[in-house]
Amino acid sequence: MKFAVTSLAFVLAAAVGSAFAADATPAKPMTAQQSKMSTCSKDAHAKGLKGPEYKSFMSTCLKGGEAAAPAAAPAAATAATAPATSPVAGPTAKANTAQRQKMKSCNTQATGKKLKGADRKAFMSTCLKGDAAPAAH
Repeated sequence: MKFAVTSLAFVLAAAVGSAFAADATPAKPMTAQQSKMSTCSKDAHAKGLKGPEYKSFMSTCLKGGEAAAPAAAPAAATAATAPATSPVAGPTAKANTAQRQKMKSCNTQATGKKLKGADRKAFMSTCLKGDAAPAAH
C-alpha cells in the first residue's frame, strides 16, 4: 500500500512538473530544414511510401528536387537516378543535365518569390512543364 501511494505521488509530481516545464519554455519555431523534412515526410506518407522508396523520395525531396518517387515502380526510380552518376555519355545524359538545369532554375525562382507549400508546388509544376519560361539567374 505504501509503495502504491509513493508511486502515485511520483507519477503526479512528474506530470505536474512536465506541464509547468512545457508552459515555462516557449515553443521554438521550426527551422527551414525541419519544416522541409516535415513537409517531405508528410508527402511520402500520403503516397504510402516505405523502405527504399521512402528513403529515395526523402532524399530527392530534401535536396529540393521534384518529389516524384512512384510507389508502384521502384525499379523506375532507381533507373531514373542511374544516368546522373553513370560515366556513359549520350542523349539521356544530356537530357538529364537539361532537366537538372531546369529544376535548378525553377527552384531558384520559387525561392526568390518566397513561395511555400501548395503555391510552391503549383509553381514548380508549371515551371517544369515549360509553361512558365524559367529565367536564368
